[in-house]
Amino acid sequence: MSNKQKIVLASGNKGKLREFSELFAPLAIEIIPQGELGVSDADETGLSFIENAILKARHAAALTGLPALADDSGLAVHGLNGEPGIYSARYAGTDKSDTANIDKVLQQLKARGIENSAASFICVLALVRHASDPTPIISQGEWRGTILPEPRGQGGFGYDPIFWVAAEGLSAAELPAERKREISHRGKALQQLLPQLAQLYR
Repeated sequence: MSNKQKIVLASGNKGKLREFSELFAPLAIEIIPQGELGVSDADETGLSFIENAILKARHAAALTGLPALADDSGLAVHGLNGEPGIYSARYAGTDKSDTANIDKVLQQLKARGIENSAASFICVLALVRHASDPTPIISQGEWRGTILPEPRGQGGFGYDPIFWVAAEGLSAAELPAERKREISHRGKALQQLLPQLAQLYR
């Protein structure tokens, strides 16, 4: 496989790495986690998912010389005015504990007297062919649901245990992995991206 077909994934999140590996399995593209190439996390100084995704992709491309794909995603809870949003991974502090983040969301809702807030998972993917690529390829997916009053399920990662998917009658953490890939925010964003990847790397 040539270098042209290798893409560095600008993420150290094990859950995301697992999902991307599964999603890209059918493609003739090799996804290399940035950690395997000695790339540290970029500073996420943007004020939107799109800005942060592009920052992370450029950072990985600059340090590796490879095309880079970055994901910036998070949970927007309507009852919390869109929080935690771009701060989803570090909502409860820099230790990035899923349990602490979930607890904070539930505490914040309880403090407002809200039991079942609508919420959306958002995912933005940014692909840069090189670090100074003036036209990053952007795709975006949204997955709508409701926040549960307490966690349910052992699968998934992040806020999945408190994200209720009414059409499935399950939390995101209870969904089979294959079904989650089909309907999730990340799955939707990737389905938008795949035809463009096919044009680039056919």
